[in-house]
Amino acid sequence: MTTQAEGFVADFEELWRITQDVWASSFLGVSVGHGMSAVLIIILGLSLRGLIASWLVASLRRMAAKSENKLDDAVVDALAGPLKLVPVIVALFFALSTLQAGAEEEGAFLIADGENIIRTLITIAIFWALHNAVDPVMHLFKGLQNTLTPLMLDWMTKALRIVFVIVGAAAILELWGISVGPIVAGLGLFGVAVGLGAQDLFKNLIAGLLILTEKRFLPGDWIKVDGVVEGTVEEVNFRSTLVRRFDKGPVYVPNAKLADNAVTNFSRMTHRRTYWIIGVRYDTSIEQLKQIRDQVLDYVLTHPEYAHPPEVSTFMRVDRFSDSSIDFMLYCFTKTTNWGEWLRLKEDLAFKIKEIVEEAGTDFAFPSTSVYLESGAEIFNPPNEKTEA
Repeated sequence: MTTQAEGFVADFEELWRITQDVWASSFLGVSVGHGMSAVLIIILGLSLRGLIASWLVASLRRMAAKSENKLDDAVVDALAGPLKLVPVIVALFFALSTLQAGAEEEGAFLIADGENIIRTLITIAIFWALHNAVDPVMHLFKGLQNTLTPLMLDWMTKALRIVFVIVGAAAILELWGISVGPIVAGLGLFGVAVGLGAQDLFKNLIAGLLILTEKRFLPGDWIKVDGVVEGTVEEVNFRSTLVRRFDKGPVYVPNAKLADNAVTNFSRMTHRRTYWIIGVRYDTSIEQLKQIRDQVLDYVLTHPEYAHPPEVSTFMRVDRFSDSSIDFMLYCFTKTTNWGEWLRLKEDLAFKIKEIVEEAGTDFAFPSTSVYLESGAEIFNPPNEKTEA
């Protein structure tokens, strides 16, 4: 009986030993207690992430509000997203430290990649913050808009964001022991192959840079490219430019077409021209022609909304003898370049010219044909048809 009891105790002690071994090393090589503690730390960190991040952002905003400079407020807003990673990084750090302590206590498996995970998250947070901070920081260069243009600053902003993404990705790869050099070399060879098949893409990219440096047009400008497009520029992207036609249809024009062709930028007109050919009847006398010429010219030269010589050229002259009219040429410029205002002034000018021509006692000519009969020519009169009763 005693022997059976001793055997039962020995078996129970063996079971207890196995249980202790499982408890001490079955959670990723560490004890279940340390593993559960690490899991609870991570859950707590994720649960409080929003609260802690909001507190951090609110504290930074209070500090930024004390200064009159708006740049620090914009930077804080840009950092709101990356700051949400801070509680996660802290929680993960303490969770891995707990697992590390458990592994060392029990002499079990060591979590070797824990530090790399922390470094990776910190790298992501740093380059995410730099990526978001590019836009507010670029506002410091607003004073250079006359030199660089807003469009060029926008391209610089996009380029810096891409640079931070690429450098951040390279830093993460290096953390995990992946050499970036061979990858870059491989991409270089791949880029040569791709470049041979994507010549148009790079051509449009270079054309876009030329458009920016030459300052041919900016968003909001009214441009015309013969045989390509006419409308208002909305966006200048790396490959193409979005031009909105006057019927509101969007046209995506490759930058190469805008760089290689002649572009008329109507938004940079200093004045807007009115060029008319005005025909009067052939029976208009010389005195009437002079009266019309002088009164129309006087109206234009004394009108406050028309530009005057020597700033611009202004003419109202008898220009030619057409088939059915004696033609005046009116050539003048308005001070405004706004299309609606120009149409109003042109309409007023049309009313005034009609009034002047009527006061001169003549009228406008219209296409007509005159038939002249030589003396002695016989005129044929068709007989009247008799209706039957």
